[in-house]
Amino acid sequence: MRKIILASSSPRRKELLQLLGLQLKVVKSDVDEKLNPRLGPQSQAEDLSRQKAEAVARKFPDAIVIGADTLVVIGTEIFGKPKDLVDAERMLKKLNGKMHEVITGFTIIDTKTGKRITKSVITKLLMRRLTSGEISAYIKRETVSDKAGSYAINGVGAIFFEKIVGDYYNIVGLPLYALSKELKRFGVKIL
Repeated sequence: MRKIILASSSPRRKELLQLLGLQLKVVKSDVDEKLNPRLGPQSQAEDLSRQKAEAVARKFPDAIVIGADTLVVIGTEIFGKPKDLVDAERMLKKLNGKMHEVITGFTIIDTKTGKRITKSVITKLLMRRLTSGEISAYIKRETVSDKAGSYAINGVGAIFFEKIVGDYYNIVGLPLYALSKELKRFGVKIL
């Protein structure tokens, strides 16, 4: 089996790929996740995923490299990871009681053949109305600094959401259905 490299230090992304039974190596990309104001949300997520995959792909001459980036979008505002707890609280207050989108861009690069693909998946979520106390308690209890939108749906944050439309795993960090479909085209056998 070809070496599979995850260009991300996200423990959630690693766990998701391991759910698929993939043996992989994790290599942090060290890409500055600065948002480009000229790009729309989907293009932004795809561009960051491409940058991460390319940065790691240069180090491995014969591997399948997967890069990903997740953003939270409400209206025209894009949320990446919060700068600090004040920023995390600001994000959660903006999302409070509203429908928003989670967009994950992913890039797969075959470093041996040069074949590559970049795509993105959108999942919509309705956050229930939270009290100020719940928001405050949540950001004190959970580590939110590494999570787009300042929440994790795969923890106690799960109780915040009334409705999800789309791929649940996309919210966690990787759209498993779309990703596995593309990995198959790269010769990666899941089943």
